[in-house]
Amino acid sequence: QLQASGGGLVQPGGSLRLSCVASGRDSNMMGWFRQAPGKERDFVAATSSRGGGTRYADFVKGRFAISRDNAKNTVYLQMDSLKPEDTAVYYCSARSNRIVWSSWPDPNVWDYWGKGTLVTVSS
Repeated sequence: QLQASGGGLVQPGGSLRLSCVASGRDSNMMGWFRQAPGKERDFVAATSSRGGGTRYADFVKGRFAISRDNAKNTVYLQMDSLKPEDTAVYYCSARSNRIVWSSWPDPNVWDYWGKGTLVTVSS
C-alpha cells in the first residue's frame, strides 16, 4: 500500500514537498507521476534504492528533487519554482524489482500505485 501526502494549493513560484510511504513491501524502485484533467499520466521522477540513480522528466529538471529514506520506505518529491502547468494529481508509484532505464517513464511497468494527492498552483 502506498500513501501519498503533501499536496495543496500554492502560488506560482512557491514550493511543496510530497511524501509517500510504502507499507508492507520492500520497493526497489519508487517514483512519481502526475495527471492533469483530461490528460494522460506523465512521468515526473523516480529513484532506485540500490545505486540505480534517479531520473527526471525534462519539464521538472532543476525544479523538482526526488529523494528517499530507505529505512522508512518513504519517497519524497521536493517541488520548487512551481508553475500553473504543474497543477495535477500526483501519484506515487513503486515496484519490487529494478527495470531498465528506458522503461522508467512508462506507467504500465509500475506495479503499485497510491491514490494521488492534488497539487494546485494558482494565484
